[in-house]
Amino acid sequence: MKRRNFIQKTAASSVFLGLGGLSLSSFTTLNTKHLTILHTNDVHSYIDPFPPNHPKNPNMGGVARRATIIETIRNENSNVLLLDAGDIFQGTPYFNYYGGELEFKLMSMMKYDLATIGNHDFDNGIEGLYKQLPNANFEFVSANYDFKNTIMDGHVKPYKIFHKAGIKVGVFGLGINLDGLVDKRNFKETVYNNSIDIAQDMSRILKYEEKCDLVICLSHIGYKYKDEPDKICDTKLAGLTKNIDLIIGGHTHTFLDKPTILNNAEGKEVLVNQVGCYGVNLGRIDFYFDDEKSRVSSGKSIIIV
Repeated sequence: MKRRNFIQKTAASSVFLGLGGLSLSSFTTLNTKHLTILHTNDVHSYIDPFPPNHPKNPNMGGVARRATIIETIRNENSNVLLLDAGDIFQGTPYFNYYGGELEFKLMSMMKYDLATIGNHDFDNGIEGLYKQLPNANFEFVSANYDFKNTIMDGHVKPYKIFHKAGIKVGVFGLGINLDGLVDKRNFKETVYNNSIDIAQDMSRILKYEEKCDLVICLSHIGYKYKDEPDKICDTKLAGLTKNIDLIIGGHTHTFLDKPTILNNAEGKEVLVNQVGCYGVNLGRIDFYFDDEKSRVSSGKSIIIV
């Protein structure tokens, strides 16, 4: 994709998000550190672009186009993290035929850094997920799925820490309750633990014990449920916890043009973002850190065409 077209496609959906009353002009020193978070969710095995005559997503998406955009961004900024919020599997014949092998190999070629596990990633059973792990040159995090009595034990971490240009980033994963959503035979003895309790514990560990400058929750619990207002979701998670800076979500296929800004339990701002489904969009959030690790951010949803 030509640079001019790339800029035109992304500029319309870009927004500046100031944190803590700061402005980008406060970060104009030579020591400003720039971190870019790229993310996808609910790609559901959509490898090819939608056809030109598709009623909702004509000529949109496609792994090759996403890879081109990611490469362009990495050429502009070397400090990039590429994350996925689950439901990598299920949705096209590619999954039916290859069982997830192609999805993991392509994500590895795009150099994904980390992913969490969605409910559809169990569609070939926990054995099917385990079988494809050698094809993934990236790790998986899930803090509230306990795999100790399954073959996935030891293959999924609760969190992972990245170091980018002196910025310490902690990322932990959360999955949705599988009971009643996934056939018990598919997830076997996997135990689901309460998302809020786990998120509180993980964010505290990452913020205060690991001393992370940025704490990210990679979530597959859903953005919001209009028909189930009491159900735990990303927006509730933001308001009921402390120490999370960014929630990257999945499951509900929610298309956000820009991150939602919410207040946490201490009244501090939390960014919540999700970019729909099927690889149509790529989320981008840029953080700028000054010498004292104070920060501002900007977010956008990149349409892949």
